[in-house]
Amino acid sequence: MNKSALNLKKKILELTSEYYQVAHRDRTPFVPGKSRIPYSGRVFNEEELINLVDSSLEFWLSYGRYSKKFEEKFADFIGVKHFSLVNSGSSANLLAFMVLTSDKLRERKINRNDEVITVAAAFPTTIAPIVQYGAVPVFVDIELGTYNIDVSLLEEALTKRTKAVMLAHNMGNPFNVDAVKDFCKKNNLWLIEDNCDALGSKYRGQYTGTFGDIATSSFYPPHHITMGEGGGVYTNSSELSQIINSLRDWGRDCWCSSGKDNTCRKRFGWKLGELPSGYDHKYIFSHFGYNLKATDMQAAIGCAQLNKLQKFSDSRSKNFKFLYDQLKEFEDIFYLPHATPDTNPSWFGFVLTVREDSGFTRKDIIDSLEKNNIQTRMLFAGNLLKQPCFDSMREKGGGFRVAGSLNMTDYVMNNTFWVGVYPGMDEIRLKTIVDCIKNFVSNNLNNK
Repeated sequence: MNKSALNLKKKILELTSEYYQVAHRDRTPFVPGKSRIPYSGRVFNEEELINLVDSSLEFWLSYGRYSKKFEEKFADFIGVKHFSLVNSGSSANLLAFMVLTSDKLRERKINRNDEVITVAAAFPTTIAPIVQYGAVPVFVDIELGTYNIDVSLLEEALTKRTKAVMLAHNMGNPFNVDAVKDFCKKNNLWLIEDNCDALGSKYRGQYTGTFGDIATSSFYPPHHITMGEGGGVYTNSSELSQIINSLRDWGRDCWCSSGKDNTCRKRFGWKLGELPSGYDHKYIFSHFGYNLKATDMQAAIGCAQLNKLQKFSDSRSKNFKFLYDQLKEFEDIFYLPHATPDTNPSWFGFVLTVREDSGFTRKDIIDSLEKNNIQTRMLFAGNLLKQPCFDSMREKGGGFRVAGSLNMTDYVMNNTFWVGVYPGMDEIRLKTIVDCIKNFVSNNLNNK
């Protein structure tokens, strides 16, 4: 880049910082009951804008230097050997599962009609790849309070066809990793950790996403860090990482980065499949893959966000504690959330489940919260099997299996909701949530 271009770029980036201060700093006063309190949202400053503009000026739109930098920084932060950036958390889950269907894994590959143990109180894209491939999800019930799999039911779900366990650390709260890992090891099963809602959470001092064979993250705006759209797949296995990148990059056998040729130094020296000897390695495909790459501009935002992840996690924990301390007097009204033993969650939200004898319904209280401009959310799909996407499968009576009952899952579907703890919250907003809940409960008790 010539000197004139460098000077112009410097001015543009200085103006970008100034633009953030003028256009994006929210100076609107907060008014309880009138100002909106979202369940989550993007938290950023001039650093993200500067990186974004810097990347756009280079106009390298696909995988580039920021993508490589983000992959290296993320892997180093969380403590894994390999990280692959993709265009969404849903794509990450798709890749994480489809990797295990590769013929390269020989007898350990997942085949159609093989079984994968999971839960129905989940986000649909944890389950979708299993169903879409033609494997069989086996649903196990959850626990109230942690909202994770009830590990005492794992053995009941096991058959000779079981090949894997695919679970999310629900709402940032790690599942019982020791029990799940021991079960997988004993039965030679793959473990996929959906870490999309738990980035920064720890189990026995180690980050979630580092215990399974493969893990995934999402960088959609409500998540712990964001690049708008975006996600990632990570592993300590070089073999799995190579398959991940092949599937992400159209299914090609070549591993050259965008814009690079002949990394293997034998580009025209391969003999694979029934292709003629010397066929261009950049156009040899070892899998039926996809194009799931993110753009370098997204990665540029992610690099700035990643620097703030620990601070964001600390804020989530602080906000969660505030809500818990203020609402623990209502433990006879709600099932309050609690961390799995030996964990330090980076909470995704604050989950409340209305007890049977509370005298009101979930709809009653969320109507009150929403009327006071406090955004609420359900615990994702509630019971995924009751969703319209399962209608045809239920009618045909096949394609999935339930181990035992889903009583707690159904209870959550009918009685659970959550409010935000994201870093954009401050004490006045948290106190507004608390006051609204307390006023609702008080009025409800007085009217009994």
